[in-house]
Amino acid sequence: MTDAPQGSYGTPQAGPYGPPPYGYPYPPVQMGTNTLAILALVFAFIFAPAAIVMGAIARKQIRRTGEQGMGLATAGLVCGIVFTALSVIWIVAVVVFFASTVHQINDQNSTGALVLGARACFGL
Repeated sequence: MTDAPQGSYGTPQAGPYGPPPYGYPYPPVQMGTNTLAILALVFAFIFAPAAIVMGAIARKQIRRTGEQGMGLATAGLVCGIVFTALSVIWIVAVVVFFASTVHQINDQNSTGALVLGARACFGL
């Protein structure tokens, strides 16, 4: 046979620090980013109320599973709340504007000073 030195092919040689001990833990597995967290941020710009729900659910899942994406979920939740509040304020402002405009038109029509409506707009 050949006179190969011990450990060159068959048995592994210990490194300068020795072999790893038995039961040596594997490196931690990186969890992916939570899908609902990503969707919460996307839906904050598409349909904000859905972003609020998705962001809250994503935060709960991330705390339970340890996945990545807590910042995305929080950003989606906060943006969803802000955009929903701004939408509600905008809708209220538009309704108030139109209500006051209709009220002014009705007041002016009752005095006969200005005739607006279908006749004035469409020449009827």
